[in-house]
Amino acid sequence: MAKRERVVRMSVEQPLWRALTVYRLLTMVYAVLLFASAYKRYPHPWVAAGYLAFLAVWTLATTSKVANAASCTKGFLVADLTVAIVGIGLTPLADTHDRITGGGPTLPTIWTGGAVLGFAIKGGWRWACFASTFVAAATILIHSGQPTRDALHNVLLVWVSSVAIGYVVEVARASENTLARALEIEAATRERERLARDIHDGVLQVLAMVQRRGTELGGEAEELGRMAGEQEVALRTLVSSGLVHPSRVSSDQSRGALVDTYEVDEPGADDGELDLRTLLAPHAGSRVSFAEPGTPVPLPVPAAKELAAAVGAALDNVRKHAGEGARAWILVEDWGDEVIVTVRDDGPGIPAGRLDQAEGEGRMGVALSIRGRLRDLGGSADLVSVPGQGTEVELKVPRGRTQ
Repeated sequence: MAKRERVVRMSVEQPLWRALTVYRLLTMVYAVLLFASAYKRYPHPWVAAGYLAFLAVWTLATTSKVANAASCTKGFLVADLTVAIVGIGLTPLADTHDRITGGGPTLPTIWTGGAVLGFAIKGGWRWACFASTFVAAATILIHSGQPTRDALHNVLLVWVSSVAIGYVVEVARASENTLARALEIEAATRERERLARDIHDGVLQVLAMVQRRGTELGGEAEELGRMAGEQEVALRTLVSSGLVHPSRVSSDQSRGALVDTYEVDEPGADDGELDLRTLLAPHAGSRVSFAEPGTPVPLPVPAAKELAAAVGAALDNVRKHAGEGARAWILVEDWGDEVIVTVRDDGPGIPAGRLDQAEGEGRMGVALSIRGRLRDLGGSADLVSVPGQGTEVELKVPRGRTQ
């Protein structure tokens, strides 16, 4: 029995949250002990004692809030920052002006850094910049707009360290997303390979045998063998190309490697993009070969539909005019600024002047079904046919002008 793949998502943030929890507890104890060792120097010690008592209760009561990113909400972060700023603002009421301007600590002391670090871990460097700016403003205000050198150093240290930690968190989060998606893609690839092996060992071999025996027996069995051959080719194309709905492709973005998904559109849904390969792959069969890029070919939904319809019209012409025994080839090329689809057959070709004659007789298959569609998309349809050597239709759609 095959083992089930399990993708384990690691969290690089969790150790940071645990460190923040310990930091808040230790700095709360430090603030209380610092006040206890110098409470006689405070002209109004009851203000400091009341605030520190509240700070101790708040820190202990909200320990679970900084356990992880889910529990640390925006509302809590704002409340935590408010507690720190209020403590800074109460410092002039509890301490003397000379001690404050002489470099004395604020009531919450370095506990304030924990409130700012919560913003950094939760939202990155932008949130850290926001929180540290409020702390800096409060520190400058209690110094009457003329902070000491030590105060400026402390403010700058909090601002720079929190922004740096926030940036590191964003990089770590992007790396985590990259690793998780890589593991998901690897697991999906292994599962697809396992299914491909099972299909190859079973279904494809049976279809090939039916085709071979049907051809040998002739009659109705030959037709059954032909149908089995078509299904074998279609299934083999599906397995080898990995075209599943939705199709995915990895791309490098600012937040890390992402997996873009191109969903097959629902009826009436014309927004977004669609992988052209998913529309053209069903044409593959015993007499139609389909060659595609290894990555999705995204186009706006209306453009993808029209281009696929033009390819279908070209294949209809092959069946009608080249005969049931003719073979056809579909080649999809993605050049970035334009998408090119080539439909080629090995039929008898089109005599010179035949297309103009058909258009004059009112048969507008090539003029409207193919060239008209491409013209509406801002593209072009070029047809080359040599009598006795088949026909080639090249469909070009520029990306920037498709709607």
